[in-house]
Amino acid sequence: MSEYKKCGHWFYLYFHLPLIRYREERRVRKWRKMIGVGGSDWKHYLRRKPHVVKRRIRKGIPDCLRGLVWQLISGSRDLLLMNPGVYEQLVIYETSASELDIIRDISRTFPSHVFFQQRHGPGQRSLYNVLKAYSVFDRDVGYVQGMGFLAGLLLLYMSEEDAFWLLVALLKGAVHAPMEGLYLAGLPLVQQYLFQFECSVREHLPKLGEHFSYEMINPSMYASQWFITVFSYSFPFHLALRIWDVFLYEGVKIVFKVGLALLKYCHDDLIKLPFEKLIHALKNFPEGAMNPDTLLPLAYSIKISKRLEELKQEYEKKNGKIRRSGELSEKPILPSVQGN
Repeated sequence: MSEYKKCGHWFYLYFHLPLIRYREERRVRKWRKMIGVGGSDWKHYLRRKPHVVKRRIRKGIPDCLRGLVWQLISGSRDLLLMNPGVYEQLVIYETSASELDIIRDISRTFPSHVFFQQRHGPGQRSLYNVLKAYSVFDRDVGYVQGMGFLAGLLLLYMSEEDAFWLLVALLKGAVHAPMEGLYLAGLPLVQQYLFQFECSVREHLPKLGEHFSYEMINPSMYASQWFITVFSYSFPFHLALRIWDVFLYEGVKIVFKVGLALLKYCHDDLIKLPFEKLIHALKNFPEGAMNPDTLLPLAYSIKISKRLEELKQEYEKKNGKIRRSGELSEKPILPSVQGN
């Protein structure tokens, strides 16, 4: 590095880092004021200023507050408070038919992350406990490998018990539509989401949709993990975290929006590629596409909510899905878990 470049580098650090720190500290203060001590003011602020909350979440939750805010916006904090001692009961006193499967998969979950690298270390033990507890709590779902990436991401920001109840809130639908259909036998919700996504690609990116059809590319070849793990499986953490901020507040539509934004960002390159290179490109996006400050504004600009509902109804009609009492519902449910 030349002396001139060295001087420029130190000039930047000297003058810009304090400004960056000041802005981040100011942002954290705003968030602390918004949520109150331990989240005491959250619901009141959310009722008064929902648009402010949405805007701030889309900009990214401060990392030091992320775990608490995730619990507040997912409804898991309420589940925890309503069910004291339940998690301990599930971990210590119950047995699961999935225990060997969980043990087998533990080392495959975020293998490069230091928290989960040590064999039988604290990270792997916590992940095992959360997944085992959920497999007992909901024996219909039990355990599926993709659940480990959800639980693992949560454990980086909260305790075992908090992570367990957030997993419950997501799969059972405390705030948004339940996700358990992603992990039930036959992956029924995955099939629905892939149908909706394929139709969305054709409508929003018609030339690319036509190219995919010509090359016989369908979303099951590249997008299943996007939905099953909410981008936590293979995407950079800094991007996955920003997506999760929005996902927990706005629901699964952000997964569709981010998926479409990725394809839109890479549209001109993807449309030239043959089958083999397309498959590789759809699993290895360029570094520029992984920048949340570039990708997420593009995702937010895509309007899709109403159309997703229409496509959901079309899928259900096409597949002859009849709603019956006790059938998996897409409406949010806040389960009574004491009896489970």
